[in-house]
Amino acid sequence: MIGKLPAFRAGSFFIGEISVRHREEIMVEYRVLDLENDPRKEHFRYFSAMESPYVGVTVQVDLTDFIQSVRAGELPFFLSFLYCAGRAVNAVPHLRRRILDGQVVEFSQCDTSHTVLRENGTYSYCRACCMQPFEAFLAQTQLRQARAKEAGGLDDGEDAVSLIFVSSLPWLPYTDLRQPTPVPADSNPRVTWGQYHVQQGRMVIPVTLLANHALVDGIHLAGFYRELDGELRRFSTGKG
Repeated sequence: MIGKLPAFRAGSFFIGEISVRHREEIMVEYRVLDLENDPRKEHFRYFSAMESPYVGVTVQVDLTDFIQSVRAGELPFFLSFLYCAGRAVNAVPHLRRRILDGQVVEFSQCDTSHTVLRENGTYSYCRACCMQPFEAFLAQTQLRQARAKEAGGLDDGEDAVSLIFVSSLPWLPYTDLRQPTPVPADSNPRVTWGQYHVQQGRMVIPVTLLANHALVDGIHLAGFYRELDGELRRFSTGKG
């Protein structure tokens, strides 16, 4: 069974003294999985019964070559890394799975929703589509970030279930991170990274992935980091 979630993102932002209204229609497709014949049927039921069914890990990811490429191209670090991280999540099918109306669905692709720091010290959410050429992604996301800084909020829209939640802690290199999660549990993966720093002569960055264990196992977490390494390598060599 194939389904679609229509969603509208609306808001306003200011250019000088002109208030501009914007409205984006986004259609996300998914397929409903046959849970009775899924090899993780018992795992899903087991972890779904838990109040906090999340599983997560933090890994120090090597980005020595990636940093050099970003600096050489005078590219924004955060958006460049977001592009790679979002694509890495999408490359692991289990990280595109969600619990929707009691069913397990798998989205064809998932956008990210990341935090944007505002002038008053708070933040708003900004949606980005990493599954497009980098140049198009960069232009689109920079525009959306400008909107989010001016008049954004904490509403991810009607199709928030499809999103990958992204945060960053660029002021601190860390080795562990505890994240707030809702009760009842949701099924959106959460990706967070901290400050990059030198470790044993290489530039590394802490990257945390948190997911719902009812949908994701350790092998899928490992798959994300493997895909992330590949995305960073392709970006660095211009093959992304």
